[in-house]
Parts: sequence; structure tokens; C-alpha cells
Amino acid sequence: MNFERARFNMVEQQIRPWDVLDMDVLDLLMTVKREEFVPPAHKTLAFADVEIPIGCGQTMLKPVIEGRILQALPLKRSDSVLEIGTGSGYFAALLAARTDWVRSIEIEPELARFATDNLNRAGVENVIVEEGDAARGWSSRAPYDVIVVTGGLPMMPQSLLDQLKVGGRMFAFVGEAPVMEARLITRVSEDQYQTEDVFETVVPMLKNAQRKDEFRF
Repeated sequence: MNFERARFNMVEQQIRPWDVLDMDVLDLLMTVKREEFVPPAHKTLAFADVEIPIGCGQTMLKPVIEGRILQALPLKRSDSVLEIGTGSGYFAALLAARTDWVRSIEIEPELARFATDNLNRAGVENVIVEEGDAARGWSSRAPYDVIVVTGGLPMMPQSLLDQLKVGGRMFAFVGEAPVMEARLITRVSEDQYQTEDVFETVVPMLKNAQRKDEFRF
């Protein structure tokens, strides 16, 4: 398989037509080698418009969604990042290529090891992968400039919003199937947040995500 040709086709035929036009984002997707973060059995699917299984019932986000998240989050070299849901480590590598450091939390020990191995092999040195449940945030090293939640949240926990710096940005998938909002949240002051729904999609729910209280008679 010609990985470079497949990578080029992914960017030009999938990601760019989905309104990802930021050249910095497109260059990043051409640079970080997605195939190095895919399980060997699915390597030929590394650039396909599908959610690739990575074990533990989890999947990688589609390339088009990864591109849209990166475009919505204007990353800065000085940014500190919290990623909730490490998966294969690929999106952490993308974030790390444009920021100071990334702390990525993965609830599945097997995936935490898989991601760590992938990141080490790719030579990514500014990502810290930790095992744990960050469905309501991760207070260590908070507040953060950027928070990315790679799984679905039925509702946005206040504890997670509290861990965002003033001026910081969060990207999360909020709601439940059949439609979730891919949402950008900016903390504009200590007690005010600006919200923008960027697109609609459906992603697997984050394990142990907080749910709205069910109605009871």
C-alpha cells in the first residue's frame, strides 16, 4: 500500500471537502503518520472514512472529524492540553505537534499501553498518558488552555468547565444518539462561557459520562 498517496487522498478527497481549509491543519494531517497509530490488522483502513476499531469496544475518530476539531481549536505553541479519551494516541500526537504539552487520560489500561507504545515509537515526547476516569475532568495540572473530549457526553459537567482557563477552549460532543452537537466552548470570564455548535455527528459515548437526572414520578 502506498501510504503517502493514501494520506494525500485522505486530505484532498475527505477532509478538505468537509470545509477543513486551514492549511496549517491540512499540513499537520499530512505530517503525523496516522498508519503508525492503527492496529496492524486494520492498517489498510488507516485513511478510510470509517471509525477504526482499536480494542476494548473503542474506535478512532474519522479523519474528517479530527480535521474539524483541529480547525475549530486554534492551537498555540504555549497551550497546555487535557485530552479525555486517548484511544490509539493519534489525536494526542496531532495536538502535541502544535502545543506545549498534552496530558491524555485513558480509562482502559490496554488502550493506555497501546497509545503509549505508539507515541514512543513515533518519537512524540510532550504527551503524558495516564490511566484513569476523566469523565468529570482531571484536576492534576488544571486549569488547561485546551480540553478535548473524544467521546460523547450526554451533558457537560460543570467540573469540566471549571478546569478551563479564562480564554481557554474546549471541544466536546454533547448530547445522545441519534444526534450529538460537536461543540466549541470558550471561557470568556470566571463565570461566563461562549458556546458554538460546529457540526452534528454521533460518536461513541464516553465511559462513565455524567447523565441528566432521569425524570421520576
